[in-house]
Amino acid sequence: MGVVTKRSSMTYFSDGRDHYSHRVRIVLAEKGVSVDVVDVDPRHKPTELADLNPYNSLPTLVDRDLVLYESKVMMEYLDERFPHPPLLPVYPVARAESRLWMHRIEKDWAPLVDSVLHSKSKETVVKARKELKESLLAVAPIFAEKDYFMSEEFTLVDCCLGPILWRLELMDIKLTKSKQTQPLMDYMERIFAREAFQESLTDFEKEMRF
Repeated sequence: MGVVTKRSSMTYFSDGRDHYSHRVRIVLAEKGVSVDVVDVDPRHKPTELADLNPYNSLPTLVDRDLVLYESKVMMEYLDERFPHPPLLPVYPVARAESRLWMHRIEKDWAPLVDSVLHSKSKETVVKARKELKESLLAVAPIFAEKDYFMSEEFTLVDCCLGPILWRLELMDIKLTKSKQTQPLMDYMERIFAREAFQESLTDFEKEMRF
């Protein structure tokens, strides 16, 4: 009699190279969620994706009848659906601050990452790379204060920031060891060493830093 493999009720359509897809994979790994991860080449998307998601975009998370297609919404949904370990603070003020940091990463840094990795204009790439590096150096000292981004605990903010920092080498952004950069480099080492972070990496992502 054949072994029946239990299919997870949750399916995650993920781009194995993309930092937006990566952030949700970190949350799934932190929560230990049983999920079917479908690695999708964005140039050849399955027709099923267009049926599920009106934007035909990646990432897309399907949980039974629920279809989510915005990464921050997915992250918060997973945090509420699987409360342990919690990835947002308990208190409303701290939760709002965390959400604001996620929003700022989305507004300030994510577009720069996208420009460096995807723009066809050399001038745009150089400008975005310089801006991103300067912005990271400006905030580097804050990492000396707490183990994680403005928090003693690992949160969804770190899940957004980690994939960007993991891609620094890919973006040709080199951090020189100095008193200013040390706290940021220590932070990177701390989050990259997390079991869930390592679990979240695709083969392509593993090659980004080695």
